[in-house]
Amino acid sequence: MAAILVLGACGKPQAVQVGEEPVAQNLDLHVGAERTAEYLPLLADRRVAVVTNQTGRIRTTHLVDSLRSLKVNVVKVFAPEHGFRGEADAGEQVKDGRDARTGLPLVSLYGSNKKPTKEQLTDVDILLFDIQDVGVRFYTYIGTLHYVMEAAAESRLPVVVLDRPNPNGFYVDGPVLDPAYASFVGMHPVPLVHGMTVGEFARMINGEGWLNGGVGCELTVIPCVGYEHRTIYELPIRPSPNLPNASAVHLYPSLGLFEGTIVSVGRGTQQPFQCIGYPGSSLGRFKFTPQPVPGAKDPPYKGVECTGLDLVEYGAIQARLDRHINLQWLLGMRATVRSDAKFFTPFFDKLAGGPQLREQVDAGWSEEAIRATWLDGLDRYARVRAKYLLYP
Repeated sequence: MAAILVLGACGKPQAVQVGEEPVAQNLDLHVGAERTAEYLPLLADRRVAVVTNQTGRIRTTHLVDSLRSLKVNVVKVFAPEHGFRGEADAGEQVKDGRDARTGLPLVSLYGSNKKPTKEQLTDVDILLFDIQDVGVRFYTYIGTLHYVMEAAAESRLPVVVLDRPNPNGFYVDGPVLDPAYASFVGMHPVPLVHGMTVGEFARMINGEGWLNGGVGCELTVIPCVGYEHRTIYELPIRPSPNLPNASAVHLYPSLGLFEGTIVSVGRGTQQPFQCIGYPGSSLGRFKFTPQPVPGAKDPPYKGVECTGLDLVEYGAIQARLDRHINLQWLLGMRATVRSDAKFFTPFFDKLAGGPQLREQVDAGWSEEAIRATWLDGLDRYARVRAKYLLYP
């Protein structure tokens, strides 16, 4: 078993109450990247590869720029979906290249090369991971984390994860993924909303033997200080182009499922992931017309008026209070189409983690009945999750 080290943890791992009422952000909260005294000694005299994007910052300065000013030998940057600067569309191929500011080589970990190759790691002594996640299984940054850890284990390189709060970390909900439906938008047997930070998730990947062949990597987590899972954390910078604010981040667990349906989630509008609808929908009166914008160059229903629901205020306030995935919108939108009409796309089963949710919605199950089928899986997951938590 590879070593797993936690430096300066805020407390011993312990179970938390799922769905505990959120509390205001601690003004003394410090993310892992800010705790340079804890991890700079690990980087000294080593060739460092940084896995990051636009969210990897020490306050207002990018992590890479900060490390270089501190004389850390950064040799390359690995970038996840949306690229190093976070400007690419969802699913868009991101090319390798060089960072215009630093001249450092940029290696994309999206598209055909999701996992660092042995050749890409030959000039690397240690990997430093710092990406802001949003705590949802189909958000691909935890997939990137998995492959980075796997490549590091195979090349016998250590990984340091600079932890950041999970803005949806105050609850756990949704169906647990069926491993038969594993993909890059769902690689692990966890609920749709998993309630873990990336540091905790890395510990779970290692501890549960989820890397290829059950190997483990030499892992060090630099925890946050002043964070609890029930903390309401306002992201200082958008984690991806179509999650521009807290409302979108809190709605994302519920609305992300619509990416596997005929329903638009507002890409190409001023409120992505804060509205839903499609042309001719009989549910709702809100009108929006998607247009090409940065981060959504060719949105669904481009130039066509859609009808649906405006969820901005719900996401800003009520989603934090509900602390669960809202299935009523999915059930309501499905009811607007004929039973024999195409509503779901094949992508939905990957997002949901299996076919069961689609089959239940098509069969007209109630939200209560659907939720009842999640309980056993959530209970089993809670016992696994408790072993890896770093925060009260």
